Amino acid sequence: MSEKDLTSLRGTLDWLRAEGDLIETDKEVNPDLEITGLQKHLDGGPPILFENVKGKSHARAVTNLFSDIGIIEKMFNWDGPVDRTKKLAYALTHPMASVEISQDEAPVQEHVITDDLDVNKWITAIRHTDLEPELTIGSGISCVVGDYFDGGSHIGYNRMNFRWGNVGTLQISPGSHMWQIMTANYHNEEPIPISMCFGVPPACTLLAGSGFDYAILPKGCDEIGMAGAVQGSPIRLVKCQTIDALTLADSEYVLEGYLHPRDKRYETKEAEDLGVQGKTFFHPEWAGYMGKAYKAPTFHVTAITMRKPEGKPIIFPLGVHTSDDANIDTTVRESAIYELCDRLQPGIIQDCHIPYSMTDWGGCIIQVKKRNKIEEGWQRNFLSAILSCSQGMRLAIAVSEDVDIYSMDDIMWNLTTRVNPRTDILNPIPGGRGQTFMPAERMTAGDKAWTASNTEFEGGMGIDATVPFGYEQDFHRPVYPVDKVKPEDFLTDEQIKHAKSYMHGWVHSLAKTGR
Repeated sequence: MSEKDLTSLRGTLDWLRAEGDLIETDKEVNPDLEITGLQKHLDGGPPILFENVKGKSHARAVTNLFSDIGIIEKMFNWDGPVDRTKKLAYALTHPMASVEISQDEAPVQEHVITDDLDVNKWITAIRHTDLEPELTIGSGISCVVGDYFDGGSHIGYNRMNFRWGNVGTLQISPGSHMWQIMTANYHNEEPIPISMCFGVPPACTLLAGSGFDYAILPKGCDEIGMAGAVQGSPIRLVKCQTIDALTLADSEYVLEGYLHPRDKRYETKEAEDLGVQGKTFFHPEWAGYMGKAYKAPTFHVTAITMRKPEGKPIIFPLGVHTSDDANIDTTVRESAIYELCDRLQPGIIQDCHIPYSMTDWGGCIIQVKKRNKIEEGWQRNFLSAILSCSQGMRLAIAVSEDVDIYSMDDIMWNLTTRVNPRTDILNPIPGGRGQTFMPAERMTAGDKAWTASNTEFEGGMGIDATVPFGYEQDFHRPVYPVDKVKPEDFLTDEQIKHAKSYMHGWVHSLAKTGR
């Protein structure tokens, strides 16, 4: 096995290359539509490193870094999905303290720019679809350490559009950690010093995808420390060059600057010309629909720092609503939901999964095991807690231990055969706070502007699809003898391979389990 160095993006790419898990090309690729078009062609495939980015001779780009969950599990030494969920949940509760290094040691400060601050010149902006009027930067990871985050550390994704040179919009989802930081300092005279990081260590990318699971990751928690626990070594921090803040020292690029909460501007010229929010297209969103342009706070850049330009720093221009994005946004979230339920009553929850089709923050499936009659009903407590603690979640499903939660066919069979529509469908929190990224929720604003302040949350839906305790025999699934018969005793390897080439969908799960 090749030596693994996950402390930087480029070290990780070296390991992926040695493992045969990296595709590389020196063909020129255009950030306008071509990067995301290729990514969607190969959605779910291995990482792709573009050595030649049009208009960015100083830069490289990587995509699909988190697109294959098997590569992620190999990266962090997780033995399958259940092991991944449980070990990551442990990391969330056992952060590893970060370390601060000097500016002279920090790779991301090998080259410092303070005079030529046209951000779009240095950072690779992309356009996902023909529907968008402008290229945008959606791969920046906000970094806030210390007092502004109640003594903890925050890292998270925020989309930006630099329409004014060194000044760009910075979209902040209502309720998110950055929203909490902005709200607490909204009326301050001084802007908020933050940094936006690009090409960070993969464990930081993973933690940056956690969002709206704040019962487990509250304001003041140590998300950078959690990334260190996942990585297996401390994340390195360094003082910024032009602001009083710490940032990720092993990034490829960092934008230093100030967030101005009350200096709100339109994300696109089209929205500005029309004077409307939540109507005109922006880049796609995690819910699987086209995003909309809003007025957003602005980020004023005071410095651009990077690794040496001759080394061609790498940016990770994340395509939204891709397998890449889905795995980043759901992996920590699955573990946070598992941890939430296990805290409520230990030992009942067995696993948690958020399928790609449940769109990141839109839903989840939990698997439970009832050990005695008194534990009957806890699955409903779990569903209610999940829907209450996960802002905007629309669908949470609970199933028993005999269900393959990684097969949507098995889930559909389960819903079809085990759910009583009169008693097993819950709607616990109508009128609560949701997310405007769902068109169905935006429509509740009616004729008003489609913004968070005008929308209402329908409350989400919990479905109890578990077997009632004591009735396991009545719901017993068939068990075919797949563990007693070996195909290779009867057929050649070529015959087995040929036969399995015809197998698609649910049969894979059923053949593996014998159900």
